[in-house]
Amino acid sequence: MLKTLGAQIGQFKKDSLLTPVFMILEVLMETIIPLMMASIIDDGVDAGNLRHIYVMGICMVVTAFISLYAGAMGGKYGARASTGFARNLRKAMFENIQTFSFSNIDKFSTAGLVTRLTTDVTNIQNAYQMLLRMCVRAPISLVCAMCMAFFISPRLALIYLAAVFFLGILLAVITVKAHGYFMEAFPKYDDLNASVQENVSAIRVVKAYVREDFEKEKFTSASQNIYRLFIKAEGILAFNSPIMQIAVYGCIIAISWTGAKMIVGGTLTTGELMSLLTYCMNIMMSLMMLSMVFVMLTMSAASARRICEVLQEKSDITNPENPVLALADGSITFDHVTFRYNEASAKPVLDDIHLSIRSGETIGIIGGTGSSKSTLVNLISRLYDASEGSVIVGGRDVRSYDLDALRNGVSVVLQNNVLFSGTICENLRWGDKNATEEECRRACRLACADEFIERFPDGYDTHIEQGGTNVSGGQKQRLCIARALLKKPKILILDDSTSAVDTATDARIRKAFAEEIPDTTKLIIAQRISSVQNADRIIVLHNGAVNGFGTHETLLKENEIYRDVYESQTGGSGDFDEGGAA
Repeated sequence: MLKTLGAQIGQFKKDSLLTPVFMILEVLMETIIPLMMASIIDDGVDAGNLRHIYVMGICMVVTAFISLYAGAMGGKYGARASTGFARNLRKAMFENIQTFSFSNIDKFSTAGLVTRLTTDVTNIQNAYQMLLRMCVRAPISLVCAMCMAFFISPRLALIYLAAVFFLGILLAVITVKAHGYFMEAFPKYDDLNASVQENVSAIRVVKAYVREDFEKEKFTSASQNIYRLFIKAEGILAFNSPIMQIAVYGCIIAISWTGAKMIVGGTLTTGELMSLLTYCMNIMMSLMMLSMVFVMLTMSAASARRICEVLQEKSDITNPENPVLALADGSITFDHVTFRYNEASAKPVLDDIHLSIRSGETIGIIGGTGSSKSTLVNLISRLYDASEGSVIVGGRDVRSYDLDALRNGVSVVLQNNVLFSGTICENLRWGDKNATEEECRRACRLACADEFIERFPDGYDTHIEQGGTNVSGGQKQRLCIARALLKKPKILILDDSTSAVDTATDARIRKAFAEEIPDTTKLIIAQRISSVQNADRIIVLHNGAVNGFGTHETLLKENEIYRDVYESQTGGSGDFDEGGAA
C-alpha cells in the first residue's frame, strides 16, 4: 500500500524532503532558546551582568526569527507537497478508472468512486501534510528536549521518561480502539453519496410519486449511520486531551516540588529549573502532536486502503503485444461463444452462441427482457470478453485488435442515452472531434434529428444541460444516433435506441441507414418487430441462447416464439415479453 501511494508523490519529492528539513531546523532553534533563558537568569540576572543579558537577548531574538522562518517555510513546502500529492492521487485514480472494463467498473459503485476521489483523497492529503510536519517535528522535539533535560538534571528527567511511557501506552490503546470505528465509518460515505446521487438524478420521479418524505428518511438513515460511528470513535479520542493534561500538570508539579528542594540543596539553579519546565512543555506538546498524528493516520488508513483498491485494480481487458490497428470490414462471427459475468456461476448468461454475419448486413436482434441481447453486442467491442469461444470481427478475433481501433470501428448507441453539458455540436463531435458542421448536419439528417434542431433558436449551438434534461427522450436518442454515425463505423449497434421515437420516424431512420450507409453492418436491438422485420436477417434470443436466425418470413413460418410475438403485436398487445415468454 505504501509503495502504491508513494509512487504518486512524483514531482513533489523535493517539497516532501524540504519540509522535514525546515521542521528539524525549527526544532533545533526552539531547543536552544531555553538554554539561553537559563543563561540570562543564572549568568546575567543573578550575577548582575547586564552586558551578558543584552548579548544573550540578541541571540534569542535571532534564534527566534530563524525558528519562525523555518516554520513558515516548512508550512509552505508541506502545503505544496500535500496538495500536489492529492492532485496526483486523483489524477492517477481517474486515469485508471478510464481503463476499466465493464467487469472492473461493476466492482465499484459510482458513489464509492466519487467518495474515493473526494473525501478519501482529502483525508490522505491532511494526513500526508501532518506526516511531513508534525510526524517529523514531534519526535525530534521530544528527543531533543529529553536529551537536554538529562543534560541539565538526570534525576528530574526521569519524571519525563515515566510520563512518556505512561502516555505512549494509553495513546496506543486509544488509537487501536478508534481505528476499528473509522474503518467501519468511511465505507458508509458511499451509501450517503449514493442516496444523494440517486435522489438528485431522479428528482422528477421522486416528485411525481410524492416520495420526498421517503427519500428524506433514507438520507437521514445513511447520515445517522455515519454520525453514530463517528460519535463512538470521537468519544474514545476525547480521552486524549484529559490524559495529556493530567500528564502535563503532573510533571509540572513533580518537577517544581523536586526542583525546589534541589535549588535549596544547591544542586540545581533557578535558570535550570525554568529550562526544565520549558522542556516539560515541549515534551508534552510533542506527545500531544504525536497523538494527533496517530488519530489522523488512523482515520486515513481506511481511506488509503480504499484508494489503493482503485489504483491497484487492473483492467482485465488489455491490448495484445502486437495489436491489429484497423478493421478490414464489418463482418462478425460468434464462434461457439459462452459468457458469464461471474466465472463461478453455473449457468452462463450467453450459452454456445454460433452466428455468422456478413459485412454490410442489417441484423435485427429481438428477445424478451433478460434474454441477454445487450450482453451479446457488448462482446463485439470488447466491453466484456467471452468466457469461452471467440468473437471475430473483420476476420480477426477481437482480442487481437488495439482497443481504441476496435472501438472506433464500432459505434454503439446504448439503451441509456447520455448527453453531456455543452452545445449540440460539441456533443455530436464526441463521434469525431474534427467533424465539420456539414458532416454534423448530414449525420443529423440520417438520424432524423435535423428537423427538431432547426426549430431551436440557436440551432446546432443550442446548449444541452447535463444529462440532456432539456430535450425529450426521442430527441436525445436521435442525437446519440447522429453522434454514433459521425464515427463512420464499420459496425453500428443500436441497442433499443429508437424506443422513444414514433413509428414513422423509426421507419425513416431505417430507410436512411439502408440508403446512405449500405456498407456498414447494422445491428438493431428492438422490442417492436416493426423495427426489425425489414432487416436482412433477425436473431431471436431466448434465455441466453439463439432460438432462431433468419428472415422475417422464415421466422414467421419456423419459429414459434417469433410468430407468437408478431401476432400479439399486430393484434394490439405490443408486448414482446407476453408473447416471447409463452
